[in-house]
Amino acid sequence: MMAALASELLFSYGTLRDGAVQLTTFGHHLDGEPDALPGYRLEQLVICDAQVVATSGATHHPIAVRSGDPADLVHGTVFRLTPQELAKADAYEVDDYRRVAVALASGRQAWMYVRAE
Repeated sequence: MMAALASELLFSYGTLRDGAVQLTTFGHHLDGEPDALPGYRLEQLVICDAQVVATSGATHHPIAVRSGDPADLVHGTVFRLTPQELAKADAYEVDDYRRVAVALASGRQAWMYVRAE
């Protein structure tokens, strides 16, 4: 049986960069490359989901919010995921986040999680 192709790019600026969160969520560590996202800033979000708090070890997570100011920059990591791993990332994130497509500073297109409006 052929393994699924890691065809999805996910930009993470928060807990999905943590090795323990990756092991719990994906079953292995992810390799990534630094990148950034212009026009966004980070705020803190209170996490009420006990499972997510147990996985991340934190009651507050960063959340990206569009600022409209191109000088604002969110630094993070781009990971290459399989569609199945992307679904696992979706399941990990609480309802306050939604996944959107963005253009990164490098010019790459990637998914990322922002504040659900």
